[in-house]
Amino acid sequence: MQALVYNGPRNVSVDNVPDAKIERPTDVLVRITSTNICGSDLHMYEGRTDMPSKAVLGHENLGEVIEIGNAVDRIKIGDRVAIPFNIGCGFCENCERGLSAFCLTTADRSVMPNMAGAAYGFADMGPYRGGQAELLRVPYGDYNCLVLPEDAEEKERDYVMLSDIFPTGWHATRLAYLSPGDSVVIYGSGPVGLMATISARVQGASQIFVVDHNRDRLNVAERLGATTIVEDEGREVEQILEATHGKGTDCGCECIGYQCHTPKGKEVPNLVMNSLVNAVKFTGNIGVVGVFIPKDPGAADSLAKNGEIAFDFGKFWFKGQKIGTGQCNVKAYNRKLADLIHHDRAKPSSIISHDLPLKEAPTAYKNFDERVGGWHKVVLHPAAA
Repeated sequence: MQALVYNGPRNVSVDNVPDAKIERPTDVLVRITSTNICGSDLHMYEGRTDMPSKAVLGHENLGEVIEIGNAVDRIKIGDRVAIPFNIGCGFCENCERGLSAFCLTTADRSVMPNMAGAAYGFADMGPYRGGQAELLRVPYGDYNCLVLPEDAEEKERDYVMLSDIFPTGWHATRLAYLSPGDSVVIYGSGPVGLMATISARVQGASQIFVVDHNRDRLNVAERLGATTIVEDEGREVEQILEATHGKGTDCGCECIGYQCHTPKGKEVPNLVMNSLVNAVKFTGNIGVVGVFIPKDPGAADSLAKNGEIAFDFGKFWFKGQKIGTGQCNVKAYNRKLADLIHHDRAKPSSIISHDLPLKEAPTAYKNFDERVGGWHKVVLHPAAA
């Protein structure tokens, strides 16, 4: 089968690799029809992780079931399914609590003894190949596959966002305890920040501020109904305070992660977290879904090399704020979000800028990584390769 493989930093190619296949009775085999490039894929692409050479990338996947294992009884051949990026078992302690991002069964314990969580085509998240390929093996298929409504083909560009980006944006707002009528500041107007914007609007936020220094992406946030603010190394907080009568927003979302940087391109890993503490009101809540990792040997900052940041804990404590963090438990949200799409209450495909065949993935990665204007969200179609 054709698949996008990682060869080294900023070097990916579409190659022939062995076909994905059923390996266990609980597996489902999916023919991938849509698969997104995620901002998190860039961490591997840029060589900032220990992603092994020749690994298949891609964790935002949707397709048609073409084969099922002998122990699969819910999923049927021909079902069109959205596949959460986290791979859960459905029966471990964490999955039972709805925390499928922290599955204890599928985790790769060779990474660390107490590891939790697994994902497709992701560094340190198990041996599972990604879905930027013609075929994908889905472990524990009955649990992990979301069968889509009858309009699955018509709204495929929306439903593929259920694999990660839409639930992750929603997760940011839930970690921040957003309520109807609340004001929210979202740092980052990349795909996840834009999904958080859509999520905040659907949930009835009264004011939505989106902060970034990429004006092209801010324009998209503005079209989605946000008040946009150009990031200025923390000085933009004054604009947020002024617009909220000096109080700050009720809550905030961090949608950038450990590679946040200034408008001039200098990485400052603690910049956004400290700006959020300043921009969110006393007793407000902050949701952090941008990726932070336990170690980053490629960082210029000595603390960041060890996964640490210089966080203004004193001000955070003094303001009585709360922070929720971690990867999104996609299965906790994807069924209800699918209903929003089905009934035309949400249209996450509105941020898609490019639909491309898989063979154009290397060029797409390059343009997305370089933040070329107009490259907001890329959907790849292996069937068109």
